[in-house]
Amino acid sequence: MEQNPTSLPENAYRELKPGEEYTPLMPAASAPREVTPYSVTMGVIMAVVFSAAAAFLGLKVGQVFEAAIPIAIIAVGMGNVLGKKNMLGQNVIIQSIGASSGVIVAGAIFTLPALYILGLDAAFWQVFLSSLFGGLLGIVLLIPFRKYFVKEMHGKYPFPEATATTEVLVSGEKGGSQAKLLAAAGLIGGLYDFVVGTFGLWTESVSTRICSWGAMAAEKFKVVFSVNTSAAVLGLGYIIGLKYALIITAGSALVWFIIVPVVGSLAEALDPAVMASLLGVTRDDLLADPQRLLSAENLFQFIGKPLGIGGIAMAGIIGIFKQSRIIRQAVGLAVTELKGSKIQPVAVGRTDRDLPMKRILTILVATLLSVFVFFHVGLLDGWVQSLTAIAVVFVISFLFTTVAANAIAIVGTNPVSGMTLMTLILSSLILVSVGLNGTTGMTAALIIGGVVCTALSMAGGFITDLKIGYWLGTTPRKQESWKFLGTLVAAATVAGVMIVLNKSYGFVGEGALVAPQANAMAAVIQPLMTGGQTPWMLYFCGAMLALILTTIGVPALAFALGMFIPMELNAPLVTGGLIAWYVSTRTQDETLNKARFDRGTLIASGFIAGGALMGVVSAVLKFAGVDWFLAEWASSNAAEWVGLAMYLLLIGYFAWHTLKLKMKNEKLRMKNEK
Repeated sequence: MEQNPTSLPENAYRELKPGEEYTPLMPAASAPREVTPYSVTMGVIMAVVFSAAAAFLGLKVGQVFEAAIPIAIIAVGMGNVLGKKNMLGQNVIIQSIGASSGVIVAGAIFTLPALYILGLDAAFWQVFLSSLFGGLLGIVLLIPFRKYFVKEMHGKYPFPEATATTEVLVSGEKGGSQAKLLAAAGLIGGLYDFVVGTFGLWTESVSTRICSWGAMAAEKFKVVFSVNTSAAVLGLGYIIGLKYALIITAGSALVWFIIVPVVGSLAEALDPAVMASLLGVTRDDLLADPQRLLSAENLFQFIGKPLGIGGIAMAGIIGIFKQSRIIRQAVGLAVTELKGSKIQPVAVGRTDRDLPMKRILTILVATLLSVFVFFHVGLLDGWVQSLTAIAVVFVISFLFTTVAANAIAIVGTNPVSGMTLMTLILSSLILVSVGLNGTTGMTAALIIGGVVCTALSMAGGFITDLKIGYWLGTTPRKQESWKFLGTLVAAATVAGVMIVLNKSYGFVGEGALVAPQANAMAAVIQPLMTGGQTPWMLYFCGAMLALILTTIGVPALAFALGMFIPMELNAPLVTGGLIAWYVSTRTQDETLNKARFDRGTLIASGFIAGGALMGVVSAVLKFAGVDWFLAEWASSNAAEWVGLAMYLLLIGYFAWHTLKLKMKNEKLRMKNEK
């Protein structure tokens, strides 16, 4: 019989004393219901829904929200609505299957849209198989390290996302009020973004060009400030928090308020040939339309983005170097596991049983053979090229799996984009050395990058699921087994959504999806494979900046991403972070401050999920030929002023709804005093 959960043990989050053991809520001796038709079905539904939502939001703003917490809240809420009891074990399985969505989406959208950006074709089966095989590799390569990360390092790693999700699952057993709040916020955020995306009643972003002085500053001084008014991005900023939001936006500020204006001011002083070389364009193009090429937005494309790419790549290298000791330890643990008994000992308790190492090795070999066939038949011609490609995939995935898991365990953020940039550069140089280049080489390198990126993303996300299961007492073998199903469903969903979004919005041209990471991949790989001009000096300057930032203690990856992602998508993160700071510092009562912050987290999660889901609905309508968009009105100055007013109204609602918790507490206090 499953134990009725109340709260986690006192030693859940601290290091254990010598001889002390951690006993989860569902002890090894218990037999909780975990894998049932209900839990599997709900998990699959969550994987489909959140894969679609995360794909849209990630391609639009470059940030893939973590689905674990919203899925946990929905699982708890649905269980309460349906009157189910003792659902903790089943809810963990629902969360584990459903959470495949975010990690698979991250692996796919960070790389594969680059195929469209470069004018190459990407079929459904290519996106699907790349995501599927990468996900499978991430699972099987991480399982041997589960005990090290979740048990041996107990209390030494904070696991921020796993902690939050675990608290939701435990407290959720007591009632479904959190799910109701999430649903209400999701409805408001979804309708808000749906009106913008489908009808265009107000603009999606507001810039200083809205005023005459702002237009003048943009033209003469190349200074522009803009902010995206989406509810989803506002919620994302709240969850990221003020500290990291400021660091990310500081990267944007450096580019937009210093580098771009300085380069723009040099236009008249420098020889056109020198300026054209600096921008990476021809002299004739520059002379034909200097105002267009020297706009603030284009200077950001020519100068800011390459600097950001160099910074991201160097930040990834620094991260790997810092974790070299952990990699050696993890590899040693894996070798020990593989040399050990291939049959799971009977004496091992339920909460410590993994899939047998023999089965893991079988799945690994089968996956690698499938990847080889995928490359050899669908992408490459020669055996040497195919063997080289599969070697690159296995070596990089295996070595960097623990780096991704360690990053999630410490800060909750997986620097997968930086590691994938390294993978693309390495694989491109290696493939060129074996005679592969041009469009075939670009396609192959990006597919390889997609597999590796998904593997690393899955490894980082899966360690969160396994830590949740360790705290609560889930059977690891069941989590590991059913994670494969979640991977299959998420891979199929993201492939379909990407095809729809490409046909609806596209990734290049007016109104295209931003897909910042994929644009970075395309910018890096094209000159490597075609022999074009590569802005190595700008990459180098960005890399040196990342080294300096690391030296002075500033998170280089966050700053470099800010340099690469447009200002309008970073500024709202600060707005959300300011709301988080404001609502959690209004009183001297720390308990109340934390309660209000947690309430705001639910509202922000609702904004993210609702806004992203309705964005997918808008894309499907557009794909089906339904056009309700008021294009002429949406492009007017008046629509931009309306957008600013609605954004301020949304911010006011967010803060007010969060602070409502204070009024309830005051009423309760007054009642107790009487």
